[in-house]
Amino acid sequence: MREGYEFIPVTENDTEPPPRSIDKKIATAVVAVVLLIASGIVLTRQNHSPHVLVPKVIVLLPEEQDAVLIRPNCVSYGRTVSVIQTSMQTPDHPWAAVPCDKAPQNTVVELNSFGLPDAILQTNLSHTVFEHSKIKGFGGAFTEAAALNFGQLSIKGKETVMELLFGKSGLGYTLGRFPINSCDFSVKSYTFDETADDFELRDFDTGVHHDVESGMVDMALRAVSTLRQAWSDGADDGEMFLYASPWSPPAWMKTPTYHWEQNKTFSSMTGSALPVCLKDGVGPDSEYAKSWALYFSKFLTAYKNLGLSLSAVTVQNEPEFPAPWEACAYDPESQHDFVANHLGPRLRQDHPDVKILAFDHNKDHINQWANTMLNESSQAKPYISGTAYHWYAGGMDRLLDGALGIPNMHRLQDQLREYGLLSEHIVLGSESCHCPTTGYAGGSPEIYWSRAERYAHAILADLAAGSHGWVEWNLILDGIGGPNHLNNLCEATILAVPHRAVGMAPDYPPLPSFEKQKPFGNVSLGDGRTREELNALGFPAKFLDVGVVVQPIYFYMGHISRHVRPGSYAVSALVQESLGNSSKIFRHADSVVMGGGQNDLSRNGIELTVWPCEGSTRQQFKWNIDDRKHIQVYGHDWLGTPTTSCIGREPDVDLLGLRLDECDDNHAGNFDVLLLTDDPDGRYIVKLLNPVKAKKRDECLVILELRNGGGAYGPRGGAQISLGDCESEAAKWSLDLNSGEASSRYFGDDVCLTTGWPFLQMGAFQTPTGDNTIVVLNEANDPANFALKDGDAVLLTSSIPSRSIQTIIVS
Repeated sequence: MREGYEFIPVTENDTEPPPRSIDKKIATAVVAVVLLIASGIVLTRQNHSPHVLVPKVIVLLPEEQDAVLIRPNCVSYGRTVSVIQTSMQTPDHPWAAVPCDKAPQNTVVELNSFGLPDAILQTNLSHTVFEHSKIKGFGGAFTEAAALNFGQLSIKGKETVMELLFGKSGLGYTLGRFPINSCDFSVKSYTFDETADDFELRDFDTGVHHDVESGMVDMALRAVSTLRQAWSDGADDGEMFLYASPWSPPAWMKTPTYHWEQNKTFSSMTGSALPVCLKDGVGPDSEYAKSWALYFSKFLTAYKNLGLSLSAVTVQNEPEFPAPWEACAYDPESQHDFVANHLGPRLRQDHPDVKILAFDHNKDHINQWANTMLNESSQAKPYISGTAYHWYAGGMDRLLDGALGIPNMHRLQDQLREYGLLSEHIVLGSESCHCPTTGYAGGSPEIYWSRAERYAHAILADLAAGSHGWVEWNLILDGIGGPNHLNNLCEATILAVPHRAVGMAPDYPPLPSFEKQKPFGNVSLGDGRTREELNALGFPAKFLDVGVVVQPIYFYMGHISRHVRPGSYAVSALVQESLGNSSKIFRHADSVVMGGGQNDLSRNGIELTVWPCEGSTRQQFKWNIDDRKHIQVYGHDWLGTPTTSCIGREPDVDLLGLRLDECDDNHAGNFDVLLLTDDPDGRYIVKLLNPVKAKKRDECLVILELRNGGGAYGPRGGAQISLGDCESEAAKWSLDLNSGEASSRYFGDDVCLTTGWPFLQMGAFQTPTGDNTIVVLNEANDPANFALKDGDAVLLTSSIPSRSIQTIIVS
């Protein structure tokens, strides 16, 4: 029998309540913390058998909690644990060791024993989620821009950079990317054969002299040596996985697109014809496609002769984008034909050990490309060993980069399973970076710290969805993010600033001679700060003294890359709600004000998802706030600009879920919030009133389950929101109209409607050493208490400051 419902009008003040800040309250609790520790309330000894290794857990109710808000110390139970931390609260102490006491055996663990409850960091450390996904590691690209900046440094500066990126005390990068020919991060366009219609490539520069003379080859050889000497003690570690990607063939191979004058056209390395850039297409008889495949082979041979054996190539960098810099477009069908007819057979003949990775573009279309390239009838499938993807959102809003497409990654895993490729197919994040300019030049701590957080979030989410690795763009750039011959300045984890090195002449120029651009606004705020100021802001002075800027984003990357080594596996991990407590991680039970600080994911384009409820502003919505019955979210972006968005009226055609959109009737949904009168739990449905196309039946907000079981996060970790059957269980919500939360028990345990993802996140991994690595990321402006659990056993109780990342090693 269909349940009845009635309309519940919702009226609220449009004024956003100010997010609370817990940090300000901590100072008042110092004396109480001392008394707690002295009186032994934190740990209570019990007379249990000495053979019992799993501590007893007591869950306290709100009235039993102490007034102290945050756990004052880290305590481990049974296992040996070490913790390192990087925090915006202490930016001058990155990778700092967090003291962690080991509790006596049989200690009773009291959860929720402080003013804020304990988030449950739930893992299953013995259960790998992806048996096939042995992680290959992390890395960056050896572009001309990187090599030129590396070459500007002193001997000491070069040694420092090698150690920072590849050494034992640094990031330990194991992946490296090369451009085939020039890219935008070159000083100008170049190729290795400029002779028109030289189909046999007799004039190909077999010495790839440009890459040698620019320093790209030397930089890579040093990196391979540094990595091998530092990390070769691991069976899967110590060897560099190198791959190459073309941006454009020589202009003579491309279909003309540029006009000199009427009826006269010419080809250029920049830009591309659509749908495919190559002259005469990619059919079996195309001389240009055949020659371009031979070009790949000759490039691989040239690099091998220089001591750099490449393990893979991608077919084309960003094939969907006819960019204003070097570009070559393909659609899925033409890339399929190029691989099947030319590149696959050529490399199988000349370089049978070199793998071909398809796609190499953004996550929004990864499933369409996989369907074409890898289906059972695909003639390219036998030649393809992997799929490469980028982290960009694809539009002009760079604050969406790294924020979209994880559900599509789960769909890819299901596709690989369907096509019989799951055990062998490489899935590689092949390019990621923030633009424009650098945190050092821009100068805003809020922006460069948010960029670091987005890196960590994206890496953890990708690995949880089955990725084998993650590669950032340029390994090193100058202080403003160049050179780039199309003025596309971007971020890197480290920057070359030789003018800041000790002993340099005061008139040494702040930018190298090959940099033709100027800082945004003609001012680099980093150059205007003293050594001591930068050190206090998170840019260590000891590296500035050798002409290198090491940014906070570097240290966030290192929390993962240093401790999730090649050969690691992702295991189940999800931040879950507190046990036995009506309080949430960031919101106390007696408060309707959501915690965590301003919602920086209140932004048009952000995907709507569900996650375990944390009581934060990322899970706060304004229901039916005006006569148009919009559902709104409020927040601020990284620049501090207030933002308002609404739940859209139709699922995204590529991402398949609902996203935040403009608050107008063309984009936003108009929704009725309807109480189900026969529902014993007093739940609601949220019915769309203005569908884009007329439907035979009503549609409501529903939970759309993740494919692949949700990967390491599980089904509750980021399921999408879409439109669907109003009578389904996925459409039934519990609404707290005071706090703005919408929760569902569709998965058995509560999940809350979320903009993007929660503030508090985690990832967990088995490593080749036998240890386990757990990474905890807190993007909130409030600290959080937590208890780390492996199955039913509590391994650790601790807290994490606001705007911080921790890496926990469990031996």
